Amino acid sequence: MSAASYRDSHRAPLTHPSAGVVDLFFAVFGHHPAWMKAAIRARNRVVRALGLQVPAESNQFDGPRRAAYRVGDTIGRWPIFLLNEQELIAGRDSSHLDFRVSVLRQVQDGQAWVTISTVCKVHNRFGKAYLRCVLPFHRPGLKFIIRRAMRAGRL
Repeated sequence: MSAASYRDSHRAPLTHPSAGVVDLFFAVFGHHPAWMKAAIRARNRVVRALGLQVPAESNQFDGPRRAAYRVGDTIGRWPIFLLNEQELIAGRDSSHLDFRVSVLRQVQDGQAWVTISTVCKVHNRFGKAYLRCVLPFHRPGLKFIIRRAMRAGRL
């Protein structure tokens, strides 16, 4: 994805240094609180009414976890674009914007870390408007679910 319209990155120490990137993905994105699920469902109703594709409700939250994943599979609500020992990249390409989320596992000076990054590339005015509406919720929401995963001992 070239020339990002938006990007962010959040790093957290791992207390489970042997956790794989799929485990880390589910540690963060597999445990949304009820209020966040309700907000995402409301967002989906709005964007569906505007003609955008949204994933099935069964793929949104707490869906079944596969024993193994590979590029092209869907994890959570997003198709996987890259998957190796260090990084999982998933996301979606749409007419209004392309979105990616990266779960990167690194070891630096003997400490294991996970870095969750998001990148968006806007394609048109609708994408700009959509991003402007979503970002006030995305930024604190992502930080919240990462902190929540840390407090729960999932990272």
